[in-house]
Amino acid sequence: MHRLIFSGCLVSVVCLLLAFPAHGTEWQVGPQRALKLPSAAARLAKDGDVVSIDAGLYRGDIASWPQQRLTIRGLAGGAHLDALGNTAEGKAIWVLKGNDVVVENIELSGATAPALNGAGIRFEGTNLTLRNCHFHHNQMGILTGVNPDSDIVIENSEFNDNTVDYPRYGKLGHNIYIGNIRRFTLQNSYVHDASTGHNVKSRARENYILYNRITDERDGSSYLVDLPDGGAGYLIGNLFHQGANTENAAMLAFAAEHNQTQPNQQLYLVNNTFVNDHPGGSFLNNHSIATAMLINNLLIGEATELVGPNLENHDLKATATVLSDPASYDYCLKSDAPAIDQGISPGFAANGMLLNPQFVYRHPRGSEKRRQQGPLDVGAYEFIAKQPD
Repeated sequence: MHRLIFSGCLVSVVCLLLAFPAHGTEWQVGPQRALKLPSAAARLAKDGDVVSIDAGLYRGDIASWPQQRLTIRGLAGGAHLDALGNTAEGKAIWVLKGNDVVVENIELSGATAPALNGAGIRFEGTNLTLRNCHFHHNQMGILTGVNPDSDIVIENSEFNDNTVDYPRYGKLGHNIYIGNIRRFTLQNSYVHDASTGHNVKSRARENYILYNRITDERDGSSYLVDLPDGGAGYLIGNLFHQGANTENAAMLAFAAEHNQTQPNQQLYLVNNTFVNDHPGGSFLNNHSIATAMLINNLLIGEATELVGPNLENHDLKATATVLSDPASYDYCLKSDAPAIDQGISPGFAANGMLLNPQFVYRHPRGSEKRRQQGPLDVGAYEFIAKQPD
């Protein structure tokens, strides 16, 4: 407890605490609760409240949430919102308008909109955190607007099969589409099967893509990761897989739409594993004048290249035979892989960020600390020899 030094401030401080209580109300939602649907809580909740949703399936329920500092969380096995083709405001299953919102343990599917961009979540506020969520079979997974002061963090989550029928409508749906914000972080997540759209598209000024599995698998995406406005990109410890029937030759694209000649852009690709099954495909297409820095990446695939300015340091090209079970997307190294002990310490980025990989992705939707025996290995995984009994 903090002691007030100037008693003249006491009345003002007490009034402030009454106006903004330390703990908001918790609203409980579920079939056996007074509030049966999340949309009922959306109409009642105030700033700073918590909405706890019992595990189960909520069909056709959609809502707009105007609250600030709101937390929405699914309980136990998680709450599944199946929109059945509905959207709030013609935008999304949930339209989040407030600032500093947290969403945890929620599954969102089935959103369609006349504009062909029906999303699981449309975020219109400032600062959003998603944890342990699953977005699938919407036209868009998550879609955000323009907000230069906003930071968005997605962790331990899954996005798949968010798409639009492109041959029929001529529109693309993306698993993740982040607008012009300040900073976007995607970590420990599983993003796959965008099917004609991008798995990850972000116009953020800074992008931190860390320890994820981003893969085509059953379908072919357009890009695995598209940073169309350039800016700063830090891609560390990811598993990337491009399918044979992808829409674009490049796995990753940087500054494809804007800022090609903008100075002071940064792109770092460090300790990633790339597996390219597309004949004639490329690992990277850098459209900017900035030099992409590639360090300790394992590059798997034939007839592949790096397009645009780049500088490689201890990258290694190999075939899929160095991987444990690539057909099952197990990209751990075999005991005789030439990538073992062939990396270097990546050091620091120009902005002071430590580039050394700290974790490895663990399927599904997780990570663990990267253990190291001897020099750093090339790629997203460290080979750990079994110790004798």
